[in-house]
Order: sequence, then C-alpha cells, then structure tokens
Amino acid sequence: MSENSHPAVSVLGLGAMGRALAAAFVAAGYPTTVWNRSAGKDAELVAAGAKSASTVAEAVEAGELVVACLFDHASVHEVLDPVVDSLTGRALVNLTSTEPSAARELAEWAARHGIAYLDGGIMAVPPMIGNPGSALLYSGSRAVFDEYRPVLETLGTAEYFGDDAGHASLVDFALLSGMYVMFAGYYHGAAMVRSMGMSAEEFGERAAAWLTALMPSLPAAGAVIDTADYTRVHQPLTFTKAAVDAIVSASRDAGVDLDVIAAYRDLVDRQIAAGHGAESSERAFESLNPPPRRTV
Repeated sequence: MSENSHPAVSVLGLGAMGRALAAAFVAAGYPTTVWNRSAGKDAELVAAGAKSASTVAEAVEAGELVVACLFDHASVHEVLDPVVDSLTGRALVNLTSTEPSAARELAEWAARHGIAYLDGGIMAVPPMIGNPGSALLYSGSRAVFDEYRPVLETLGTAEYFGDDAGHASLVDFALLSGMYVMFAGYYHGAAMVRSMGMSAEEFGERAAAWLTALMPSLPAAGAVIDTADYTRVHQPLTFTKAAVDAIVSASRDAGVDLDVIAAYRDLVDRQIAAGHGAESSERAFESLNPPPRRTV
C-alpha cells in the first residue's frame, strides 16, 4: 500500500453490487474512480465524490487497488484483457461471482502478467455492504489481502482462505447452496399449507422462527460428520425415514410435487439400504459421496 493511508481505488462494474462497493469506498474517504460498460450508472457516486472514468484504461491507471465486480468470468476477460499492460504491477481484487475453477484460471492469468490477484466472494446483498452483517471471503494473494485489508474491511468483515484462489468462491457457493436448499424447503412447505388456506407469508413467519431455533445445532451436526462416527445416536435414520415418508404422503395428499422432499428422502433411503438404519441421521451426509476431508 502507498504511504497514503487512503490508497486510490478503482471499481469496474456498476451493477447494484458494484455501486454499493464504490459507495462504501467513497464514504470511507478512499479516492475512488468508477467505470461501467454502459453510461448513466455513476451519477450518484460522482455526486458523492467519486471520479468517473470514460474508459477501462483510465479507471485502471487511476487506482492502486483495482476492484472488478462484473457480470461473469467471461466479462472479466472481456474487460481486462485489453488493458492487461496497465494492470501489471497493480493489485486486482475480483469480486465477480466466479466458479472456483474460473477463479484459479484468473489467478494464473494474472500471475503471467505480473498482476497481484485476490479473489473474493460476497456474503451480502448490496444494502448490507459497509454495514454490520456484511462478510466477504478472500483467497489468492496473501500479500494483497494483508496490505489492503483496511480497505477491504470497509465493505464488511474480511476472512482469508489461503493462497488457492478458488477457495473463497468454493466456500461462498457452499454457503449459497445451503441458502437455496433452505428456500426450496420453505417453498415446499408453503405449497403444502396452501391446501388448507394458509398464506405463504404466514407460513414464512412460522418457518423463520422454527429455522432460527434450529440453526445453532448445525456445528454439532458438523462435528458428528467430521468424526464419521454415527454410532452415538440422537435420532436414528429409521426414525428420520418414518418422518420423511409421512411428509411425502402428506405432500401427495396436498397435491404438491415431490421434487424437493424426495431428494432428501433418497439420501436417507440409500444409507438405510446400505444397512445403516440404526445409526445417527447425520449419516445421510455420506450419501452425497463426499471426497476425503482435506486439512484446512
């Protein structure tokens, strides 16, 4: 980082998230230059103190730290390949949503061109950026993370997952998978109770309270999974199967398709078929054929 405690930052991409990132940098006093492929999205940022760049090259050259928040992996190359010479010697933080393999490819591309690269995953929606609850996950260049951590923490809490550039997005996507499956379970439940006239909003209030009460049990379940010792039984798979089979029957009676609940039923049934019915219900995890656990 420059001797100036407020290094210049350039933000490439002004979708809803990119604008939120840039606004947080401006509010924290960092000299901020912004660029977007289409015009007209920077007016509020400029009014708040940001500088508008008419070209990518202009934006890159203005920033000591370049933050990309673009549409996808392909768009990162489309935007940055033409200005790769200007990026050489600078720090690049990619906050575009990219798969782990794509993050690793970008890290290799950056290394070939002398660009210090850090990949990130954003665990927040735009209004959360810069506020309590916003969390960002990073992996790649430890030097960039350490040097610019005060800048990154402007956006939210910052956590580093190692020099493999794909690790941050892997954790990001794993957390998102839990979120999407949770919402799918809520949709299934809301479809069931519609048959009795309950609104999805009312069911949502009940589901939110129920799921919030259950969330603290996840680390304990994880501890069982990590040891792979399913013989200490709180709830056996046979009990879970009886409950899930009943939910399947009730869903059919309510006229609800089984796309969501049947997937979980299949995880349970495979373990029971393999002779593990008396073991703890966490063993359903093994039906996902997880790879051997690596030391983090």
